[in-house]
Amino acid sequence: MTTDVPKNLSQDPSNNLVHDIVDVQTTNCCIVGGGPAGAVLALLLARQGISVMLLEAHKDFDRDFRGDTIHPSVMEIMEELGLSDRLLGLPHTKIRQISIQTPQDTVTFADFSHLKTHYPYITMLPQVKFLEFITQEAQKYPSFHLVMGANVQELITENDVIQGVRYRGGGGWHEIRAILTVGADGRHSRLRHLGEFESIETSPPMDVLWFRLPCQPEDPEGGMGRFGQGHIIAMLDRGDEWQVAYVIPKGGYQQLRAAGLEELKKSVTEVVPEFQQRIQNLHDWSQIAFLSVESSRVKRWYRPGLLLIGDAAHIMSPVGGVGINYAIQDAVVAANVLSKPLKNQQVQLSDLAKVQRQRELPTRIIQAFQTFIQKRLLAPVLTSNRTFVPPAFLRLPILRDLPARLIALGVFPVHVKA
Repeated sequence: MTTDVPKNLSQDPSNNLVHDIVDVQTTNCCIVGGGPAGAVLALLLARQGISVMLLEAHKDFDRDFRGDTIHPSVMEIMEELGLSDRLLGLPHTKIRQISIQTPQDTVTFADFSHLKTHYPYITMLPQVKFLEFITQEAQKYPSFHLVMGANVQELITENDVIQGVRYRGGGGWHEIRAILTVGADGRHSRLRHLGEFESIETSPPMDVLWFRLPCQPEDPEGGMGRFGQGHIIAMLDRGDEWQVAYVIPKGGYQQLRAAGLEELKKSVTEVVPEFQQRIQNLHDWSQIAFLSVESSRVKRWYRPGLLLIGDAAHIMSPVGGVGINYAIQDAVVAANVLSKPLKNQQVQLSDLAKVQRQRELPTRIIQAFQTFIQKRLLAPVLTSNRTFVPPAFLRLPILRDLPARLIALGVFPVHVKA
């Protein structure tokens, strides 16, 4: 916890050093993290005239292999904001179904065309373009302020209540005083660490390597999973290229790396023979991003003056690509619940608890669904050299729409209330 110091100074509780403060600003809501959850929450609050400051640690939004999937539930939220048509005006592709292909058979895992929505597909749009679109929209409102390159280092705590943050950037230390601070800073959340939140973790059986390969005119559209003997490859259609996920057993990356890049290429083409020539576009490990798959949620998403949402509150497995979907739904619920208290400049602990109550059950259900898929579909393939046979439940008509609904829309509909 920090102690009170003169206004132009701050004290670092970890080493008792005193920082020179360049400036002190005040806002109703300080959001740390300019990902989908933070950007959408900032837009929703700014639309209502609530003073909001969005802090992003990086100097731009362009990072490789962030989730690029915008699900139907998010498109419906964009429609409620009057933004869907303009968003779909950006270059994108559509995934209308996800299939599982083995050497012997092809099974549809999720068919979005049966869903009752104006957007019966997953929109593939680079996340950098989505975030630029949302923040540009937010900048139309004078109550919105975006600070790039803001590396948050400390929480301001007074009388056991979070009163804001201190960050480094723009020539020194800066202080933001806020009625509410929101941690939307992702799976490696600094605010989750600073706030000493306790997490409940699961043990996903896999990690993922991400890379891109060119598309050819004869390639199928959409998304698919290829299951071979001991290997799984997921392919997402991005128009002129495939975003490829090579799934490996948990902890197997170093062994794979030691075997060499050529061994990886060989393994990929055994599962996807049509990549035989294209795989030569991989020249170096720097073209491949490693994702250590995690799944967890904090027991309590809040403490006085501080709320966590998105991956900061619940780290999602990449199964189904639902992380962005649920993070944005968190943002909508947070805006619905907290707008009035923020306008009144008095946010109670009960208000923060209400956000968690509305979002915790859907989060737990989707994480249970992901765990089921990981254990029933993925783990048996990764731990065996036997030919994969799709389980019978994937062929049952009664279950045809369940994966599609959970992936596309979530458990409960979330709508913008103001």
